[in-house]
Parts: sequence; structure tokens; C-alpha cells
Amino acid sequence: MLQHVTAGVDGSTESLAAAHWAAREALRRGAALRLVHAWTWHPRPAASVPLGTSQRGWAQQTLDGAAGSVRAAHPGLRIVEQLVSGSAVDALLAAPEETEPLVLGSRGLGGVAGFLVGSVSQRVVARSVRPVVLVRAGEAAADEHLPASDGVSPEEIPGTPYRDVVLGLDTRRPCDELIEFAFEVAGRYGAALRVLHAFSVPSADGADLPAVTGAGPELLAAQERAVVATLRPWCEKFPEISVTETVSEGRAAAALVRASSGASLVVVGRRIRDGHLGTHIGPVTHAALHHVGCPVAVVPHA
Repeated sequence: MLQHVTAGVDGSTESLAAAHWAAREALRRGAALRLVHAWTWHPRPAASVPLGTSQRGWAQQTLDGAAGSVRAAHPGLRIVEQLVSGSAVDALLAAPEETEPLVLGSRGLGGVAGFLVGSVSQRVVARSVRPVVLVRAGEAAADEHLPASDGVSPEEIPGTPYRDVVLGLDTRRPCDELIEFAFEVAGRYGAALRVLHAFSVPSADGADLPAVTGAGPELLAAQERAVVATLRPWCEKFPEISVTETVSEGRAAAALVRASSGASLVVVGRRIRDGHLGTHIGPVTHAALHHVGCPVAVVPHA
């Protein structure tokens, strides 16, 4: 069965950046690219719909425009266009089983509401059973690579190394799906993998709050051993990948945002909860979606 990388497009600059990122990922995976645009008929068309153009016709033009832009950049890539009438969230969540990942554009941080609040992207992230990658407007192929010398764009020099992949790891609840996704991405990129684990010292009342006096060498060493033990089978499975571990005391969300500077991709997890508990992204993943500048992959896990 042919695998697809699926990207949602809506005519925005961030969705076009997502479509191009998804195209590059499809090429790395040897997969096809599936572009999805969902539209809904309204009694009063949006101001963006040109006079004399039907709402469906404008939706088709939006999809064709994104596909044309991607084809111009990657003429050898197989692209499947899908125009859907209905909810964008439902259309993306209904992607075929062979789809991985889903790739969506996301607005940058700004305004009182902040990043992603109430958006299609956030609702898809919270409900998807497959990995979702969020891409900001302006993200380009060059941003995935280390800078090239003499002012030459990295994508113009074959073999320019990729920037590191960063994985946020919680050793209390390690997840195979999350760790495997990060290792496989680093393997496709030929990139180093930086694994970040941050911990807090329990306070006297049992709450996980950073201790004022610090964790102490024994606790820090124990946390480092836990990270090494968690990663050992994956390092043995992917011996070609250079892995570095960073263990620090403090808030995991803040540490992850700091570590993401200069990364090609940040990989975080989302725990799948029982239906009666509702959807929940989690504070660390939520912080990554708010404040990390590079693409963020959210991997659901049990």
C-alpha cells in the first residue's frame, strides 16, 4: 500500500509552508503527497471569494494553487488533490490509515489569544491518532539545514547536514511510539538526535516544584541513568545515529523551548486519553506549540 504524507491547505501562507514541508517529507519517505482542502458553503460568501466565482470553484482554485506551487518546486513528486465539502477537522482526521504524518500550518505567536488557540490545527492535534507536524509561515528547506558557507543557500549544496532533531523525553512514562518516531526522523535526515529530559524535585507537600537548593548530585545522576537506560535499546537499534542526552532540573516546557533553538524538528508526545476524559494536549506539548519556532511533531501514544 502506497504511503501518503497528508497536508491541509487553506490558502494561507502557513498552510503553503506546511504543504512544502510535507512535500519534502514525502520525498524523504519515498511516499506520495496528499493535499486536502475542506470548504463549506455559506449564504454570504467570504470577501476573499472573487465576484463571479462560485464558492466551490474558489475552493478548487485554492487547492490547485497550492498543488501548483508544490509541483513547481518538486516536479517528480506524486501529488493527490482532495477537495472535501465539510469540516476541515473531520476531513483531516479521516485521512487514510496509510497516512503519516498529518502536516498543518499554524499561526505564529501574537495577540492576546496566542498561538493555535481555537484553530483547526489545535483540534486536529488533540484528536489525531497519528503524528501531526505543525509548520509556521515562512518555514523553508534552508531552515532544516545547517548554514552553508559563502552565502550559498543550503538546499543548493547536496549533502548539507540537517540541523539536530530534538526529542522531549519523560522517563516516568517513556513511550515507544514517541522515541521510535524521533529516531526514524533523525535517521532519514542523517541528523544528530538531542534528547532532553527535565525533572523537578518534589516539595515538602508532594507537589512537583523546582527545589530552591537544587536537586543534588545523587538525584541528577539517577535521572541521567534513567535516560540512558530508556534510550539504550533504541541506540542499539539505530547505531548510526549520534545521540546526546541533556538532563536538567526545572520546568520541562521551558527547557524544551530553549533546546529547540537551531533544531530542524522538535518531537513531543500527546497521551491518548479515554473518551470520557476529553481531549488534552498536555502542558509541555502546549508550550512547544506556543513558543517553538521550528516545526513541531506531536506523536500520540497510549
